[in-house]
Amino acid sequence: MMRFATVCAVVLLSAAAFSQSSDSSPVFEVSDVHANLATGTNQFRRGPVMRGGRYEIKSATMVDLVAIAYGFQNDKVMGGPSWLEMNRYDVIAKAPEHSTIDSLKPSLQQLLAERFKLVAHKDTQPQPAYALAAGKRPLLKEATGKEEPGCKPQSGQPGPNGGMIMTMGQDGKVQQFALGPGGTIQYQCRNVSMGSFVEGLHGMFGANLGTNPVLNETGIEGHWNFDLSFSIGIGRAGDAADRVSLPDAIDKQLGLKLELKQVPTPVIVVDSVDEKPTANPSDVAERLKIPPPPTEFEVAALKPFEPPQSGPFMFRSQVQPGGRVTIEGNSVKSLVMQAWNLRNDMLVGAPAWMDQDRYDLLAKVDSPEEIEFDDVWPLVRKLLIERFQMQTHMEERPATAYTLLSVKPRMKKADPTTRTHVQNGVPPGTKDPAAGNPALNRVISCQNITMAQFAGRLLPMAAGYFQSPVLDATGLEGGWDFVLTFSGAGRVGGGPRGRGDGAVADAAAPDGAISIFEAVEKELGLKLEQQKRNVQVLVIDHIERKPIDN
Repeated sequence: MMRFATVCAVVLLSAAAFSQSSDSSPVFEVSDVHANLATGTNQFRRGPVMRGGRYEIKSATMVDLVAIAYGFQNDKVMGGPSWLEMNRYDVIAKAPEHSTIDSLKPSLQQLLAERFKLVAHKDTQPQPAYALAAGKRPLLKEATGKEEPGCKPQSGQPGPNGGMIMTMGQDGKVQQFALGPGGTIQYQCRNVSMGSFVEGLHGMFGANLGTNPVLNETGIEGHWNFDLSFSIGIGRAGDAADRVSLPDAIDKQLGLKLELKQVPTPVIVVDSVDEKPTANPSDVAERLKIPPPPTEFEVAALKPFEPPQSGPFMFRSQVQPGGRVTIEGNSVKSLVMQAWNLRNDMLVGAPAWMDQDRYDLLAKVDSPEEIEFDDVWPLVRKLLIERFQMQTHMEERPATAYTLLSVKPRMKKADPTTRTHVQNGVPPGTKDPAAGNPALNRVISCQNITMAQFAGRLLPMAAGYFQSPVLDATGLEGGWDFVLTFSGAGRVGGGPRGRGDGAVADAAAPDGAISIFEAVEKELGLKLEQQKRNVQVLVIDHIERKPIDN
């Protein structure tokens, strides 16, 4: 028999929860804080980590730094100037002995206050969150108690218009699952309570329920067996009739209701902060005692890549404790581009075999402390030069690239007091413009973004379409709000097709896919036009196909 209990959720936010750190909290002895001006397609925060008694965060936005310091998720950092999640910074600080990353949160708060003049306060604001409630007739089967508890995706053969997905389990093993019609994945849930089901919803592949916890308001006690199938956004436009969202699946298959509501949520509000940090001490390098970076591998083995006889292969690049470096399955061209930090149009004179010959690199770095991948690529560069007897030089050459132009803008002028924000997808509770068409698998929401910022983000935002950064020539001033919906490069016409700069063609595909070029013109009233400009390139003058033996 199904049992129900009355549930009343009350959010109590005591003043103690917002108390500041005590005077006895550890402080950084000295810190090096500076802007990170690196550009590229893979800008992301690294850290915090502890290395050689130092606390390090690299390529972090101010939102990242505030979130880390005060123990909030990034989307709970509110307010602040427009640049808060655009500018990036590196922070390296001397940590007190025996301190940990968690114990140094108050230290980071103090650093931000001193170096950036940060003023922030904790508050409670309504935030969108999902709540699971019981419907009129829940469709659940009571468990016997003998079943292995949990919800697991089911493997098997893909159905019509389905496909396969691969995920990495917590044990590090690759798991492969079939998708049914409409790109649906099936979960088999056995011996689960409503509380554990709600807690596990975020972990379901393709659930996309935001960052706030899902609330259990079902009032249903006990443990239950059920199956759940929903679409994860993979498939073809023509199978829209087979697609079912997670809320619809929970409603029709389980007789429950997954609904969005506003819930009082703790947040951290930025009142004021300086964009430029105060100057570093003149003796900061000496006091931080940062050892010089390694100049070469202690030992390295370059071996031809042997693909597995069966099952999927996931390319791996990692640095393990002790300085062990593993880079698997990369082509020689890929290794060169990563080692020199190049885009595709920045490599000239590469023979065809560089794209075909793949290698595994196993190496060891002799370093007094743990290293990062930033330290590894210069060593890979030296190794490639030596093993393949490479001869190269840098020069400027003309290349075809894209420029963003204004035609008939259809964007909304932004409120200048709002923060510049770019996110994949749309905020919870907002209608998804790509709903019903899985070929439109890229949705970008932009708030108070300038055209220069938008053009600068198109290269990483629309991977595969561009080989060079896009330049802004719209002449449009100020910030803008808009949502851009398009198909990934591989979805347009069945995959990339040649253009002057190696990008894909701009025609709409018959399966409902829309290229970035058409989307920018139709949705935003802008235009991406090819133009010639000079770019810095690496020219390969000589390279041997067979590397020198290990």
